[in-house]
Order: sequence, then C-alpha cells, then structure tokens
Amino acid sequence: MARKPLIPAELEAQLQAPRELITASLEELINEYERRGINIVRVAGGYLMGTNPANADHVNLLLYAKVPTSLSPQALDVLAIVAYKQPVTRAEVERIRGVNSDGSIDSLLQKKLIAEKGRGEALGRPFLYGTTTEFLRHFGLKDLSALPVLPNVQGEQNTLFKTALHE
Repeated sequence: MARKPLIPAELEAQLQAPRELITASLEELINEYERRGINIVRVAGGYLMGTNPANADHVNLLLYAKVPTSLSPQALDVLAIVAYKQPVTRAEVERIRGVNSDGSIDSLLQKKLIAEKGRGEALGRPFLYGTTTEFLRHFGLKDLSALPVLPNVQGEQNTLFKTALHE
C-alpha cells in the first residue's frame, strides 16, 4: 500500500481547525522529531513520517533480519508434505513418510514455518497443520499457487525432490 502525504487542507476539514494552527503544529512536530528516530518531512504539498536516515540501516536490519533457518532433510520432507497436502494431520504425514515425524513437526512449529490450523474430524480430533506466511516469506513465494506443480509419474517426482534437496 503506497503512502500518501497528509495534506493540511484534509486535516483542516477533519479537525475543523484553522489551517495556520495545523501548519504551525506540524512544523512544531518537525522540529520536535528532528532529534528522534522518526522524521516528518514535507513532500508534495503534504507531510509524511518516516525513519530518520541516520537510523535506516538499523531499522532495515530489524524489519528484514535474516534468521538462519537450517532444515534437516527430514524437516524439508515434512514441510513439503504439509505444503502440498494441507490441512494435514501428524498421522497423515507419518503415513506418507512411513516414519515418526514428531521431531520434524515440532521443529517446523518452533520456526513458525507451519502452524496448527484447526482440528480434524477423526477420532481424538487431531491437530491439522498448514503452512504460514513465514513459510511463504522464507521461500519467496507469493502464495501457495506459486509452489511447483508435482508431476504425476513417481520417477519424475523423485527427480524433482532430489533436485530440490540438491542431492
């Protein structure tokens, strides 16, 4: 969403205050915030708030921090199953993999790459798992439709997975 400058005339209509008072108040705020992490700048006939350029690198690090996320081949396997089959239960993941997946699922939950998305209708009402926005962000996907399409032939699927895992 693009930011647009706050125009004093719009404030005048909203606040029902004289434009001179609004402009004077905004100028006072500019001076006040000049010594802080936020600046108010005059742009295109209006005012915008933004990060003080001196702090931009620090803010950028906070907003776009690269969190090292190493995933084991087992966790990647579980993540692929969840991504393509969601919502999926732990038992379904284990049935597909043929092995216990508790550790991988717990690791993916901690890394916020998957989340509990509700309860299944099966006996015991097991948790249903699905991917998160962190998953999309981590893998640079716009949405789940950006996932590669799985081939129908088993041999092609194995080749695709080996390529994805860099084997």
